[in-house]
Amino acid sequence: MTIATEAGGDTSRRFFLAGATVAVLAPPSSLWAQQAEIWSAKDAHDSLINDLIRLVDIRSREEWTDTGVAQGAWPISLHEERFPERLFAAREVADGRPVALICATGGRSGYVSRSLREAGYSGFIDVSEGMLGSLRGPGWIASKFPTVSSDVAMGNLPAELA
Repeated sequence: MTIATEAGGDTSRRFFLAGATVAVLAPPSSLWAQQAEIWSAKDAHDSLINDLIRLVDIRSREEWTDTGVAQGAWPISLHEERFPERLFAAREVADGRPVALICATGGRSGYVSRSLREAGYSGFIDVSEGMLGSLRGPGWIASKFPTVSSDVAMGNLPAELA
């Protein structure tokens, strides 16, 4: 199966796994959202509660269990076989909203975002602080933004993304 990239041409979704890449749209103001590629946990939180983005937690199931998942985030693990298919489905379910990616400290979300951007895809944002914080900031948990258990997060996952 192939899909047309926004940069033109066809690219196999499997190419994404090898290191594709993405451009970004995003939060608080529409214009600002379309220009920013890297966001803070606060930007992601504020945009999520204002229904301007969808948030995808790409960490492992074990990490979700250990720390919980950001309230309102869709848990779609980078470590599972159907990740590319589910990530692109999330973009469809997001209905035109940017999809922000969050991991533990911004490393994996940054890699996936860059890969998507380089492959010509848009509509994805890197939440660079992650859940646990990084040099870019304290992260979702230390900022005291709400979390839910992995079971609750999985229960709230749209059927199209399961």
